[in-house]
Amino acid sequence: MECADNWIAAGRRSMTSSSSWQPARQWRKALNVIRTCHRLARLGILSTGALLPRTTSYVAIKIHHDSDSDAADDTSNGATFSVAADDDSFKGLVKDKRDDCFRRLGGGAGIAAALASGAERGILGDDGDVRRRREAFGGNTYPRPKPKSFLAHVWDALGDVFLIVLLVCAAVSLGFGIKEHGLKDGWYDGVSIFLAVFLVAAVSAVSNHGQAKRFDKLASESGNIAVTVVRAARRQEVSIFEVVVGDVVVLKIGDSVPADGVFLEGHGLQVDESSMTGEPHPVEIDAEKSPFLTAGVKIIDGYGRMLVTAVGTDTLWGEMMSSITKETTQRTPLQERLERLTSSIGKIGVAVAVLVFTVLTARHFTGSTKDDQGKPLFDKAHVTFDKVFSALVGIFQQAVTIIVVAIPEGLPLAVTLTLAFSMKRMVKENALVRRLSACETMGSVTAICTDKTGTLTLNQMKVTEFWVGTEQPPTAATAIARSVVSLLCQGAGINTTGSVYKPDNVSPPEISGSPTEKALLSWAVADLGMDADALKRSCKVLHVEAFNSDKKRSGVMIRDNATGSVIAHWKGAAEMVLANCSMYVDTDGAARELGVEQRNNLEKVINDMAVGSLRCIAFAYKQLDSEQVKIDDEGLTLLGFVGLKDPCRPEVKAAIEACTKAGVAVKMVTGDNILTARAIAKECGIISSNDPNGIVIEGHEFRAMSPEQQLEIVDNIRVMARSLPMDKLVLVQRLKQKGHVVAVTGDGTNDAPALKEADVGLSMGVQGTEVAKESSDIIILNDNFDTVVTATRWGRCVFNNIQKFIQFQLTVNVAALVINFVSAITTGKMPLTTVQLLWVNLIMDTMGALALATDTPTKSLMDRPPIGRTAPLISNAMWRNLMAQALFQIAVLLALQYRGRDVFGTDEKANSTMIFNAFVLCQVFNEFNAREIEKKNVFAGVLKNRMFLAIIAVTLALQVLMVEVLTRFAGTKRLGLGQWGVCLAIAAVSWPIGWAVKFIPVPHRTLHQIFTRQKSSS
Repeated sequence: MECADNWIAAGRRSMTSSSSWQPARQWRKALNVIRTCHRLARLGILSTGALLPRTTSYVAIKIHHDSDSDAADDTSNGATFSVAADDDSFKGLVKDKRDDCFRRLGGGAGIAAALASGAERGILGDDGDVRRRREAFGGNTYPRPKPKSFLAHVWDALGDVFLIVLLVCAAVSLGFGIKEHGLKDGWYDGVSIFLAVFLVAAVSAVSNHGQAKRFDKLASESGNIAVTVVRAARRQEVSIFEVVVGDVVVLKIGDSVPADGVFLEGHGLQVDESSMTGEPHPVEIDAEKSPFLTAGVKIIDGYGRMLVTAVGTDTLWGEMMSSITKETTQRTPLQERLERLTSSIGKIGVAVAVLVFTVLTARHFTGSTKDDQGKPLFDKAHVTFDKVFSALVGIFQQAVTIIVVAIPEGLPLAVTLTLAFSMKRMVKENALVRRLSACETMGSVTAICTDKTGTLTLNQMKVTEFWVGTEQPPTAATAIARSVVSLLCQGAGINTTGSVYKPDNVSPPEISGSPTEKALLSWAVADLGMDADALKRSCKVLHVEAFNSDKKRSGVMIRDNATGSVIAHWKGAAEMVLANCSMYVDTDGAARELGVEQRNNLEKVINDMAVGSLRCIAFAYKQLDSEQVKIDDEGLTLLGFVGLKDPCRPEVKAAIEACTKAGVAVKMVTGDNILTARAIAKECGIISSNDPNGIVIEGHEFRAMSPEQQLEIVDNIRVMARSLPMDKLVLVQRLKQKGHVVAVTGDGTNDAPALKEADVGLSMGVQGTEVAKESSDIIILNDNFDTVVTATRWGRCVFNNIQKFIQFQLTVNVAALVINFVSAITTGKMPLTTVQLLWVNLIMDTMGALALATDTPTKSLMDRPPIGRTAPLISNAMWRNLMAQALFQIAVLLALQYRGRDVFGTDEKANSTMIFNAFVLCQVFNEFNAREIEKKNVFAGVLKNRMFLAIIAVTLALQVLMVEVLTRFAGTKRLGLGQWGVCLAIAAVSWPIGWAVKFIPVPHRTLHQIFTRQKSSS
């Protein structure tokens, strides 16, 4: 049956004539509509030459007095509020729970009217209305603590103990230099060190400041929650920051209350106020005894609507959050491990520096250290305090510089860089990281427990099958008794958390809700001809039982306004509802007893749907006594089944294959029927004929096992059907007991325990509740399993990038320490000056981290097994690579130190410059080697990494500047083209060495593991 509703409104009336309604004018409009319809009909007859067939369609012309809507328009346009924005009693209505003020204002309905709002229509919601409300009552934001400024980061960088020591040495060097050589020539050494130290601090500060801003931005994105509001009688989603006073907010299980407000309507609404009060007990919300809803509390049961009365800092939550400084740079496990490695290397550096200081001091004061002319630097005949003190400061300065170079402070920076870079790129690939450590842990994941709906499937539900009893009618509306259609409309249109909004007669209805609810409502509107507005007006909801994951069904008790009869409607998992049915209806509307044969036939219908990977939903009802207060779920009468199809995502099969290849087991945990779950798992590739040990099990079977039995089979479980949230939690616990690193996906409030228990919790951004999101480490913004695999790939990339940087940095460390130590002992001099060593430190730490920590993940990362949770930071392959490069650099640079002047015919200054230049260029060339630890082709994908190429170009440009322009500052001498060619040739040899050394096989076990195993075997 088609129904066209033509609403004929009186139009806007002036304030002087608002009391008088002109019925004649309205009837004239109605007459015009009827005449138009007749003329259209006559035109149709004349054009076709045949009479129009009689149908059951009709046109309902509704003439109504629209004073209510006009009043709403008037108040909205003028933004006239009956309560003052600065009224302290109103501002503290919810915060102080002022029941007297609530009653005085007329309860929820009265406050809504005072705020020019309403439970059904909400606020007008146009830009002007929202702006006026924000100006009057404020926005739903709170002032955040100011982040650290750039200068603060510079100050932090200068707080390094060794840099402070160098600054003191620079000040002493500056003073003695000016005293000995005068202001014109004596300031170079001291000022050069000052500039070098500040350059190191500035570059570090720029990097840290940029990462801090990026983390703050990501933190604000994670707090941007979508809230469902009613504006102009239409449901819509807005940002939590756009909620204004007067908004009507729709609340359901798992939501977080976005602002302070009062309860308008709903059923069974319970909240968890533990985040505000510390009390763990649920609080029931109703319009009489407990109408107040505080921002930040969680909905744990039921559903309802609330009216926003205070936002932002006018709420208790806003006051608390504006006074809390959130730490966004928490230490991750990998950062802590690297800090321990840094400390160990630093201790070695300090020991070498002390030894160098001792040797250089002894050689200097015994006359063994000589100048360029071969004369001793220390003249025993002319000893003065200034000369002794200046010599000690110079030697101490060189020793401290060795420590600065030796300590790899770039390691923690590299982790921060790669995490920040990964987080930024992961957001673009629909994975929002809430906890930094999750980035690292995803690289070690060995098992993923995933939901089915929306994650493995498209979450685009559609009703494809419909059964009434044991019959499948061809068309729902015409082949079924009207009484059955009416009951089905009630079961689908009232027993729902979704909504249907029809803006006009031309536009299609706007249907909102979960994918399942949207599919059922769309089917009811299209196939059953359901009029949602008329349906709501025809009955009154008495009681609601929200969907329960244990019973897997929802119920509603209604009273028919026309007959006064009370009916309970149930909707949910077909086999669960069928188990409580004793009758069923046929297409003719007759109720029949549900015998054994009929029950078997109906179970076969359910199983056939499940085998076809359909989700089967059943509708049932029961007539109740008018005095009954609880919804009865026994002795129900079955109305029918619908089968919902949710196709698998096209990319999910390849994603699961990638996981299997990477050594990550995928386990599907779903509430669906075991046959449906098995069919979907086969389609996705979770179970196959090549996996004879794979187990498909139901939740109740798993629960009935002892912990020991569960541990025996947990590795082989592929699918768990009809599972409860606690089943998922126990599954995670058993997997962790077996040594797995577990990632879990979840979208419901009841998934929170499993999300918290898992090593990495992944919540769904589209269908996930706020409780699930807050319990998770990563939010999957598109609810797609392929994004979970992407997060795993990025996790492996983080660890891989850190290993690249460690290999590069330790090569520099080993080479610099050995060269300086050997040179100091044998010649009494260090080949590199303080400024040159600080420049090497800058290349090695900050710029090296920028170049190597920003590589994107490659497909080859998923060709290897997961990284162990306690995998060594330095693998045997890394030791092989770095020792080969370090030995090459030590041999070549020491040869230059001892024989360079003779071979190339240069003076001392030019030879030292060549050593410095060759050393820096070796690091530049070795950065390419560090890009791959195992693979021989280190140039693969290098052109795609613009950051790497930019760092190489900047390093080379600055090195030319240091050698050719800033000679006084850097203590260098300009080199000829031949000398540059020699330096480049020496550095280029590192490429063939890096390629050749990878042919040397190394054991996968560490030396510690090998020795431990030998001891245990002996």
